[in-house]
Amino acid sequence: MTIKIASVDSVIIYFSNTISKDISLKVKSAYRILKELDNSYFIEIIPSYSSILVTYDIFKFDYKNICNYLENILKDIEIKEYSKEILNIDVYYGLEVGLDLQRVASLSNMSVEEVIKIHSSKLYDVYAIGFLPGFAYLASVDEKISVSRLETPRKKIPKGSVAIANNQTAVYPQNSPGGWNILGKTTFELFDKNLKSLSPITIESKIKFNPISRDTFLEQGGIL
Repeated sequence: MTIKIASVDSVIIYFSNTISKDISLKVKSAYRILKELDNSYFIEIIPSYSSILVTYDIFKFDYKNICNYLENILKDIEIKEYSKEILNIDVYYGLEVGLDLQRVASLSNMSVEEVIKIHSSKLYDVYAIGFLPGFAYLASVDEKISVSRLETPRKKIPKGSVAIANNQTAVYPQNSPGGWNILGKTTFELFDKNLKSLSPITIESKIKFNPISRDTFLEQGGIL
C-alpha cells in the first residue's frame, strides 16, 4: 500500500499498479473500513480499480498526519467478499439496438447468438464507478468476446445501451458520447437523483444481464 498526495486536501491510496479480482476485493474491503469509520473529517472517499481517493478536512489533518492515520487504520485489512444482492438487468440484444453486435460476433469468430449467450452468462463485479453518475465499470468479460473500443467514438450513444470494451462491460446511464461496442439495450434506470449515491449500483454490487425479447423490451418502455 502506498499513499501519495493528490491535491492540497486529498490523497490517493494505491494498493497495486495492476487490475485484478484480488486487488478489487482489497480496495472494496479498505473502502468499507473507511466508510464505517464515519469520520466527519473525511469529505469524500472514492474507490477505483486499484486505489482510493480520500478528500479530507485540511484543518484537521495535514499530509503527514493523514498518511499516518490511514496507514494505521488499513495496516491489517481483512480481505473478503461481502455478500450483496445481485442486480438483474434485462437486456434486449437486438441488432436494431445492438449496433456493434454483429461486429463483435465477426471479430470473435462466432454467431450473434453465441455472443449473447457468453455475455449474459457471467456474474459481473463492479470495479469502479465514474465517467458519468451511475456508469459502472463491470468485469470481467469473457476473453472469447473481448473486443477493443471503436477507433472512432460515436458522438451519441443512447441511454440504456449495454456495451463492452476489452474485458469490461457497462450500461450507459444517459445519452453520451462513447466508443464502446454496443450489444443491446435496457430500460433499467442506473441514475436516480433521489438516492444518496445517485445510483442503485454500488461498488459492492454484482450484476447479471438477462436476455429478453423485443416485445418484452417494448412492454417495459424500451425505445428502439
